[in-house]
Amino acid sequence: MNIDELKSVATSLVLKSKGILAADESTGTIEKRLTNIGIISTEQSRRDWRELLFTTIGIGDYISGVILFDETIRQTCSDGRSMVQVLQENNVIAGIKVDKGAKLLSGASGETVTEGLDGLRDRLNEYRELGAKFTKWRAMISITDSTPTQYCLNVNAHALARYAALSQEAGLVPIVEPEVLMDGSHDINRCLAVTKATLTVVFKELRAQNVMLEGILLKPNMVISGKESLNRANAKEVADATLRCFQSCVPTSVPGIVFLSGGQTDEDATINLNAINKRTGEFPWEMSFSYGRGLQATPLKIWAGKAENIKEAQDSLLVRAKLTSAARDGNYLNR
Repeated sequence: MNIDELKSVATSLVLKSKGILAADESTGTIEKRLTNIGIISTEQSRRDWRELLFTTIGIGDYISGVILFDETIRQTCSDGRSMVQVLQENNVIAGIKVDKGAKLLSGASGETVTEGLDGLRDRLNEYRELGAKFTKWRAMISITDSTPTQYCLNVNAHALARYAALSQEAGLVPIVEPEVLMDGSHDINRCLAVTKATLTVVFKELRAQNVMLEGILLKPNMVISGKESLNRANAKEVADATLRCFQSCVPTSVPGIVFLSGGQTDEDATINLNAINKRTGEFPWEMSFSYGRGLQATPLKIWAGKAENIKEAQDSLLVRAKLTSAARDGNYLNR
């Protein structure tokens, strides 16, 4: 394990004007999205969609890395090139989702823990040989009147840290993703309290398991009102609460923060990211993005599985990537 190499990859993923495309939807998730536009989900249709994304000319101007799913990192494009090769030729770093998804947590009421630690060391070594340079593991934290429990926070933080330690051992940069979900009617102050509690225990575990914080990226939610909240916070309030939260519990040694869009609309995710980056000169971290639906939703609708729509869909992806890149630099509202 070479800390300088880990730091180099982590830094490259959060370069100015660039961020990460999350294209790591599970087979079940992408099936729902394809079905919604009238496409039967098959290995071929999933490959066609992701090939469309990765072969977009100019994507490397705005996207530093792409998170892949296990199926995708093993696939080849229609011209015989591997998906990883296509990304590399576009100056994009390949990464891989390595968790096995959230399952019901034993002894808890409706809370979940993310699984996938069994056999992870061997899988990480295989992914490195397939060309991955970074990894991702997601924990899901829900807000209700009775959750999250400390039990749920502890077990998910432990798993995140174990995953991160194993990733670094394999020479891969871990993206640590503790997502406090937007679902619910809670206000921004409740989200702030839960996000602070979540990040505090996550970094306690990362330190306990000797994870080198200089060689990770954090992928958190923004501190934001619940979807059903009657009085939703505006972009400035989101930025203020988010940065106040990070100041209290994210170590300065972490090189970058790549926000998830977390169920926000394309526009909301962009505006909130822009508001946060208006103030980044005050803080030690690079503030970037790792968006999935926020970048893919519009191109997917345009494509609709038709070859004649590929160019238009790719153009729309570039538009979304360019706008998000502007927000990553705090310049979105100036364009």
